[in-house]
Amino acid sequence: MASPRTLQRSVPASLALLLGLLSASLPVRSDEQVPLILWSSGGTSGPPQSPPTAGHIVEQQQLSSYLENALEAGPRNVLLFLQDKLSVEDFTMYGGAFGNKQDSVFPNLEAALTSSSSSSSSSSPPLVLPAVSWPASSAVIGQLQDQLDTSPLYMDPETLSQLRLNASSPALLVFRLPYGVGSDLMSAKEILSGNDEVIGQVLSIMRTQSVPYTAIYTALRPSREVASLSLEAGLGGGRSLLQARGGYRERERERERQRKLKEKEKTSTYSPVEFKEGEKSCILMWAKGLSVSILRSGRWEDHDLTPATFGEGVSPKLHGSSCDENKARLVLNYENVLGHRSFKLIFAMSQRFYKVSSRRWFRMDAVELEYDGTKATFNGSRNVYAPHEYSYRCESVTSFRWPLLIPRSAKDPANQWRVSFEDFQIQGFSLRGAEFSYASDCAGFFSPGIWMGLMTSLLMVLVLVYGLHMIMQLRTMDRFDDPKGPAISVPQTE
Repeated sequence: MASPRTLQRSVPASLALLLGLLSASLPVRSDEQVPLILWSSGGTSGPPQSPPTAGHIVEQQQLSSYLENALEAGPRNVLLFLQDKLSVEDFTMYGGAFGNKQDSVFPNLEAALTSSSSSSSSSSPPLVLPAVSWPASSAVIGQLQDQLDTSPLYMDPETLSQLRLNASSPALLVFRLPYGVGSDLMSAKEILSGNDEVIGQVLSIMRTQSVPYTAIYTALRPSREVASLSLEAGLGGGRSLLQARGGYRERERERERQRKLKEKEKTSTYSPVEFKEGEKSCILMWAKGLSVSILRSGRWEDHDLTPATFGEGVSPKLHGSSCDENKARLVLNYENVLGHRSFKLIFAMSQRFYKVSSRRWFRMDAVELEYDGTKATFNGSRNVYAPHEYSYRCESVTSFRWPLLIPRSAKDPANQWRVSFEDFQIQGFSLRGAEFSYASDCAGFFSPGIWMGLMTSLLMVLVLVYGLHMIMQLRTMDRFDDPKGPAISVPQTE
């Protein structure tokens, strides 16, 4: 049998056959390790990598050395394809390792490895590590982050096509790939085939941008659901497949998450208001409805600001907005609102560190209305707040019905105004791209459903106590009639 070093230098066309031979030489349990494959784009060179000996398990320190050597002279734009679970058996089962090459689910991965190995004589061959301890593979993001000195960006092919990379500045792009096994073996095959299509899409986008890259394909944990193949099965062609187990709930959760994302995209008919400081998104705000009202002649006059703020082709004027690490100010400029030629809706936010909770929080200091030289100020700092890395969301933010916004003083012009924000969401700090972070909802712990359950339970307890009390008040007879003796005479006075 050829040594692992020889196999490493002469990467065959079939990735599955390579990993099948390597896995056959491993005397260790495959459910304790995951494979790792590292390659660079064609035409780029890197330092030579010495593969481990047969049967050796790559630990975290040695894996860090491999990654450091690969990034020293190779491209520093790293594509990390991180699957939830993966084992060598996935390649031997579904990679066409037993002569059924047409059934391989890794055509894009095999093509990338073949191109990386043969496109240039100076390029370093791909590095295949069939046995990496899964604690080391699960920490690969942190290792790459330390070596590249950059934060990871979680991407998908759609967002990657809009990103412009620079070969001179490092980037760590992470693509999460799902893995789940249902009640039949074909489910895992379909999922792995879909993951390979994602890899192919990403590599195709990178070729169009002509940016060299280093790619890594590994997983967080071994896929225990896949049945292990014996040494005789790998060499002689016979195989015994155990029934796949588990993973059904995991796959259902993934489908439910995708369904909810699609529903959210349908309901979000327009994009949020976005303020940028240079090229970086600084403030995001979205609402299903924005309206203001003013009290005139004893009645309220309403005006809907939503059409002038959101919608296709609508570009709200944001001059006067600003942001930094501690303060953010979003200014929406309008014209001819309720008889005022100049009208501004201002959201003033700030963040600070609180010792009690040992974390930073941001709050809405004020919502201001500026019109024709007059300012009306609503205080929101007591009710509108969230952790600084989250966004704030509330179904209704108003100043009149269950108010979260309160006039600053009794003499403030805000007492003549009403503001109402429906399905409101805002974030002024810790933005990553043009998307909201996890939302901190304003809903209290005791929702109407919880109150209804508590009141119903209390009523049932009261009925039970009353019933027990009535049972305890029952009295038994203290005299009994003897059929053989004289009848008992009970006076009427008793």
